[in-house]
Parts: sequence; structure tokens; C-alpha cells
Amino acid sequence: MRYASLPFTLRQLQYVVAVAEHRSFRKAAQACAVSQPALSAQVAQLEQALGVRVFDRDSTHVQATVAGASFVEGARQVLAGAQALSGECQRGEDPLSGPIRLGVIPTVGPYLLPEVVGSLHLAFPRLRFTWVEDRTAALMRQLSEGHLDGAVVALESEDLGDVQSFVLGRDPFFLATSAQHELAAATSAVSPQVLAGQQVLVLAEGHCLGDQVAEVCDRAPGAELEVQTTSLSTLAQMVAGGTGVTLLPALAAGLENRTGSLHLRPFRPRAPGRTLALVWKKGAAGQAALRALAPTLRGAVSRLCGRS
Repeated sequence: MRYASLPFTLRQLQYVVAVAEHRSFRKAAQACAVSQPALSAQVAQLEQALGVRVFDRDSTHVQATVAGASFVEGARQVLAGAQALSGECQRGEDPLSGPIRLGVIPTVGPYLLPEVVGSLHLAFPRLRFTWVEDRTAALMRQLSEGHLDGAVVALESEDLGDVQSFVLGRDPFFLATSAQHELAAATSAVSPQVLAGQQVLVLAEGHCLGDQVAEVCDRAPGAELEVQTTSLSTLAQMVAGGTGVTLLPALAAGLENRTGSLHLRPFRPRAPGRTLALVWKKGAAGQAALRALAPTLRGAVSRLCGRS
């Protein structure tokens, strides 16, 4: 079988993607650790070989053409495949070596990563970890396209699709109020019905935690949902300042209530919460490594939820 030579190299594809992401040849060159003239020459060579102008340039900005935008997207997929192939080759000899790319949702990352990153590097010194923080739908898209090997998400999300999973633990919710709030007069466990008539702050659309809190509020007729922010930390600070109440995951409670400005009450048995898990595509080449590191993640989740 004969193979025709390609009109571009992987390096040129990296340069094209960098220019598209930074919208600047100068910034792309800095990101790729090459000189701007060298990068510009390689992009121009690729355009000439393709017979297509990938970028429109002027003195103020760089913008992909219609044909260029399609090429850039294809280039991203080729590069992701090349990275996956490189990782598979390395892991063929040793499943616990080479690059591994993991996603994490924003309501987990700031709390779990500081707890677990050091332990993972010590336990798996031959793995090279890259972490990506994004919402569930975006992480699942990157997982399906091969840009990620696995992701830490909540199993209750509707965006997961057909994946394999390793459960890391249950993350129960606390009722969080300010110290001056009427519901702060007691410390006993409560039921979701206590939210009736309360202003309940939730995360903006697209955050699965916001959807889960809204489902709890459905059990409390009269609860007034108010979308406030995309940050769980900002939400906690607003509640501490006297604006409404919210449901705070145990995973985040230790950090968000480090100053003691929140009053936290547990819910009664069968408390609302979420199930955190490490997920990956069925048949993924890196699943041996994912299964090996999952217990370390599970231990960190257990410790964080136990400190609340």
C-alpha cells in the first residue's frame, strides 16, 4: 500500500492551533517557545502547501478564515490523537508512565486538587499529570474527542453519556446560612422542607451542582431560587454576608467556612448530596492507570468530606 506525503507536519499544526488560540503570532510564538519569524514562516509554508489562507492578518489582530477555522478544528483533533498515541505507546511498556490528562468540575477542583496532587506525584512518579477545570458538558466533550483520559465529576449529572466510572465517594450537602440567620438558632439536622419560603442561592446554569440544588428545592414548595454566580466561593461569601441561604457540599465546607462565618447544619438521613466519580470512555487505553490512581482520589474525597 502506498501512502502520499502530507503537506504539513505536526509541529506546523501546533503552531496553527497556537495562533488560533492566542489570536496573535507573537503570543503564539512565546507559548511555543520559538521565535516569531520562525513560527510565521512555518504557518506561511503550511498555507502555501494547502493552497488555503488559514488566517487573515492586519496590524491589530489575527482571525481565522472560514476555511481556516475548519482546518484549526481538524488540527486540534489530529494533535489530540497524536498525544494519545504517544501516551499509549509509553503505557504499552508501563501503564503507569507517560502523560495523563484529567478533567475536574469547578465545584470539586479547588478543594480536591490541593489535597491530592502531591500524593499522586509521589505514588505515580512516572505519570505526567495535566489537569483541566471545566463544566461537566465541556469535560465530557473533551473526553469523547480524546483530549482527556478521565474526569472527576458528579454521577448525577445528565451530561455524562456512556462512560465507565470508579466511585470516589458520597458528598453530602449542608444547609449553609449566616451566623445571624433565623435558621442558625439550632444545630440539629434539618429536612429539605426547611427551605420553603427561603431565598436559596444557586450557581449559574451549566453547573451541575446548581441543578442538583434546584432538585432539592423542588421538595420545598415556596423556596425561591436565585441564580447568583459561577463561583462556589462567591456564593458562600454572599450567604455569610446575609444574602439568602445555600446548600454547600461537604467537600467544600472546610475551605469555604475556614473563618467560621457560615453556620452549617446537616440534613437528616438520606440527605441530599452528590456522588463523585472518576469517569472515562469505555475501552480507553489509559484505564489501567486511571483505575490505579482512583483509590488515591477516593481517599482524598473521604478525608475532605470527613472534616466538615
